[in-house]
Amino acid sequence: MSDFSASDQQFMALAMEEAQRAASLGEVPVGAVVVLEGQIVALECNRQITLNDPSAHAEVLALRKAGQMLGNYRLPDCELFVTLEPCTMCCGTLVHARVKRLVFATTEPKAGAVTSTNSALDNPALNHSVIWQQGLMAEESAQLLRDFFKSRRS
Repeated sequence: MSDFSASDQQFMALAMEEAQRAASLGEVPVGAVVVLEGQIVALECNRQITLNDPSAHAEVLALRKAGQMLGNYRLPDCELFVTLEPCTMCCGTLVHARVKRLVFATTEPKAGAVTSTNSALDNPALNHSVIWQQGLMAEESAQLLRDFFKSRRS
């Protein structure tokens, strides 16, 4: 897609690798990468089951790790690349962390809160606005999710 840079594509490819790691752990295959000024700060995958933690979404874990790495809970110049549309909790975390930009691969019709069930990042009442784009590696991410759930059903 022409709206995405070569580095955007590289970062999303790394998020896809993290999603595959999640699948290998028996977790829903979602991966996230936090980037600051073109440098990777954190990579994470879903680990709710592994950690027995309902908040252990890839996005939240990656933002936590980035905050620790950078020594600040505010991440105003950071970008987050994630393979699945963030949920309400993750959108709230993006806003509270003051993340600059979000790029997500595919939509999540049941729980996605950027475009699917809500417009959580476009609320003018919020004290921070996250720039967001969708669709980078959407088909690859959607296929990974379909394959994961198909294997779980059989």
